[in-house]
Amino acid sequence: MARLLCLHVTADLARAESLIAVTPDYPEPGVLFRDISPMLADPAALRDVCEALIAPFRGQFDIVGGIEARGFLLAGYIAAAEGVGMLPIRKAGKLPKPAAAVTYSLEYGTATIEAPGVLREGERVLLVDDVLATGGTIGAAKEIIAQLGAVVTGSAVILELEGLGGRAVAGDVHTVFTA
Repeated sequence: MARLLCLHVTADLARAESLIAVTPDYPEPGVLFRDISPMLADPAALRDVCEALIAPFRGQFDIVGGIEARGFLLAGYIAAAEGVGMLPIRKAGKLPKPAAAVTYSLEYGTATIEAPGVLREGERVLLVDDVLATGGTIGAAKEIIAQLGAVVTGSAVILELEGLGGRAVAGDVHTVFTA
């Protein structure tokens, strides 16, 4: 029975992965953009991917940190399904009173993310986002959680772009799919 369940989950995830659209030369020539919108629009695929995202961390987090913007969608769904809170980690200038901020490097410059001061000391945070590319955003989000006195119990993304070396910056990240 367990084997059949495993095969069923694998087939469901393969179907979910097939819904990720690839757009060549966006946002610039040579880039293959992975669009998760079709996967998010499919309720079974969304459920299956979110289940796969949290499987290694179930019962180990008190709040889900969603990284702007698509990480918000995942974090909201997961938080509601698991009966925990959701922490929005936003781009600079989007929060009225950010309690912590971190600036990090991008391929072409820098960016800053911020979080509100809603975490309690020692609270366990699961970070979620859509894609692990160069790792800067997840690395910065981990720094924000530490600044706020909480603990990152895990990080999870839908898709890792392996050739960009994001793990060197972000550390251990659970991924559902790789490209």
